[in-house]
Amino acid sequence: MKLHIGDKTIELVEGDVTRQEVDAIVNAANSRLAGGGGVDGAIHRAGGPTIMLETDAKYPGGCPTGTAVITGAGNLPSKYVIHTVGPVWSGGGRGESELLEAAYRNSLELAAENDCRSVAFPSLSTGAYRYPMDQAARIAITTAIDYLGRHDLPELVRFVLFGQGAYGAFAAALEEQG
Repeated sequence: MKLHIGDKTIELVEGDVTRQEVDAIVNAANSRLAGGGGVDGAIHRAGGPTIMLETDAKYPGGCPTGTAVITGAGNLPSKYVIHTVGPVWSGGGRGESELLEAAYRNSLELAAENDCRSVAFPSLSTGAYRYPMDQAARIAITTAIDYLGRHDLPELVRFVLFGQGAYGAFAAALEEQG
């Protein structure tokens, strides 16, 4: 499923973010950049130890929630990994939506600063951090649409979704905007 915004594209696919042939993939990292489970673990396993070595060297203080940092991609087919930290869901009253929007926006800004024409995102904060999928999908899609409408890069934002439930939530959010 695709949505065109001028000469830019948002697309949804079901699959594995580590296999995307794009300029940058986004890692749903933890604030310590310490590796972990889910998408984070899959990226580190597929990319190899050089990603963790680079995060340790460049970002010893970690990455606060809502911000993003960038490293090389090790053995992955992309050039970069953008590590961002989404919020843990606490019921919606602790600024979670603003932090999730910031995680997506800061990742897009970092992609643009590094001349990335294409970037692939997983669904941030919806796994171990328990953000409700439908709400997270709306934030992801509206943030991407807003960003692409105001900037030259990236030209392609791909959401790589794990499972039909995630794909369905993102497709519904995309349809609301299209």
